[in-house]
Amino acid sequence: MIVLKPRLFEALMQRDGEFKEHVENLRHKATVHPFLRRYCDVGVKEGLFSDMIGALGRMHDTLVQAAHPEMIGRNIITVRPTTETMERFPLDEKAVAYRYAEGSATRLSGKKISTVDIYTSILAEASEEWTREFLEDATWNVMDSMIEKVGRALGEEETSRILALYGAIADAGLAGGAPINQGGAAMNWNGLVKLHNAVRGENWRPTVLVLNEVQLHQLLSDDKFIHAQYLPSGQTDLEQGTVTSVLGMQVQASTLVPNGTAYAIDTRVASVMLLRRDITVEDWEDIKNGKYGARATTRFGLGVLRSSAVTKMTNISTSL
Repeated sequence: MIVLKPRLFEALMQRDGEFKEHVENLRHKATVHPFLRRYCDVGVKEGLFSDMIGALGRMHDTLVQAAHPEMIGRNIITVRPTTETMERFPLDEKAVAYRYAEGSATRLSGKKISTVDIYTSILAEASEEWTREFLEDATWNVMDSMIEKVGRALGEEETSRILALYGAIADAGLAGGAPINQGGAAMNWNGLVKLHNAVRGENWRPTVLVLNEVQLHQLLSDDKFIHAQYLPSGQTDLEQGTVTSVLGMQVQASTLVPNGTAYAIDTRVASVMLLRRDITVEDWEDIKNGKYGARATTRFGLGVLRSSAVTKMTNISTSL
């Protein structure tokens, strides 16, 4: 599975010409933008950096560090960087490997039934706004806290878009041809086995288990699950209330996943996220209403490639 972690400011300035040009443009705006100017002035006074480039670097890195823990969406989908506005993926069905002749190279043959076009037109964004009067007295701690808030909100927005992609898969297209109904019971070891088996039944190998925090806590209350994991182990920590891996699936839990729903996904083949532009800091202003602030965005495209590599469980108990 390919997962891209947002890069920090220094690495981008060295390798990304488009990003460097964006920072230069933002630096010129900062001399007249109330928030950027205040952020720089206070940060220089506090000795945190020496100039506007340093201020923009600090702001970018603060956003990345706040957003990354919330970007679990990137752990449940294959992420690939791109510079294209659209990429077309062929969908292969029942591909079979065979040899031309004894000792020759192996070729993969399959029936090409369709293609899927993925456009990098999705914009996830988050912003905070303040009045000019508020900014005139804003301290460093207040502004830094607000930037962190923007970063967390951006991470959650991106993850929500990816979860919505899986949620939109038609029931008939899922592994097994329908969601698995847990019948109102809590998530348990048997439920995990059913999820895993549904994807394996389509000849895929689930790599992640995606569920709500409530369902994760239900698992930690299930004796069968605990015994099946042969605790203590490196995959489960009851004291911390965490499970990192089960049945070969990395566990990704978030309150953004609908309570009562869980997914098992083979992220190698199920879907793709084309990342056109990673986390970017931008100025924000509403001059008419006298409000100014900062905005963070990512631009990407999403698409399902093989829905049969995804299975879904519904009607799970929503309480402990």
